[in-house]
Amino acid sequence: MSFIYNADPERGREWQRLFEQRAPDIAFRVWPDIGSEENVRYLGTWAPIEDLERFPNLEVIFSLGAGVDQFDLDSIPSHVPLVRMQEPGIVATMQEYVAMAVLTLHRNLIDYIDQQRTSTWQAWRVRPASQCRVGILGLGQLGGAVAQHLTGLGFACQGWSRTRRQQEGVACFAGDDELPSFLSTSQVLVCLLPLTDETRGILNAELFGQLPHGASLVNVGRGPHLVTADLLAALDSGQLSAAVLDVFDPEPPPSDHPVWSHPRILLTPHVASMTQPESAIERVLDNIARHREGREMVGIVDRGRGY
Repeated sequence: MSFIYNADPERGREWQRLFEQRAPDIAFRVWPDIGSEENVRYLGTWAPIEDLERFPNLEVIFSLGAGVDQFDLDSIPSHVPLVRMQEPGIVATMQEYVAMAVLTLHRNLIDYIDQQRTSTWQAWRVRPASQCRVGILGLGQLGGAVAQHLTGLGFACQGWSRTRRQQEGVACFAGDDELPSFLSTSQVLVCLLPLTDETRGILNAELFGQLPHGASLVNVGRGPHLVTADLLAALDSGQLSAAVLDVFDPEPPPSDHPVWSHPRILLTPHVASMTQPESAIERVLDNIARHREGREMVGIVDRGRGY
């Protein structure tokens, strides 16, 4: 019985060391050294793998990231569950990143970076965090945790999701009918939606036009959520004041793409959250134990919803 790891080789060595310590009964292999295809029971991967039929005894596929939009769910055998990574390392690093991004926008750091380039010494008015309303698109595991962290920093938070959710200290909106009200008061909009057919391209001119004039954007969802031309137009018109983008489509952007040099955009290379081997392995091994015992695993993807 073996577990195949298909992601960053350096972190794969950490996974291998931890697997040997905590699950010596499971042979751990790093792709492409897969050994006997018939022995493969578990597959941990970030990217899709073709020809899964080559593994006749495959039982579970673990996504090594929080998202699963990179997988073609129709290509995964119906009897093989796909499990999203839900581990505290991903949550904590996402909370850190979004807090950094929101504070960057709230405290005018992009303005100060621009001023430094021109040797301009100008102070911007400092407003309390309580006077800044942050709207979070997507109140799932990550969105809820981000909202909790931001409220702890004093920000007024509200969240929107497809289905109704409740969270203490967060004004919750749900469904298409309540989206305009949510947007109309979101001074900083954070996108943490899963990527589905319904959410692809949701960050577009129509949505930007419903935000308060001068609002700002943080996209830590997926690159295809964003219509980049609409963002650039909204920034140039002043409808949006700034944007922090951690994801893009494609990644990386072409070297001549205007996002690299736009003075109102801060771009990072898809680093908002990252799976931490020690805590991730605890979650994977717990799910393997659940699977062996016939109990429900945590994070199984609903193929009908796509996440």
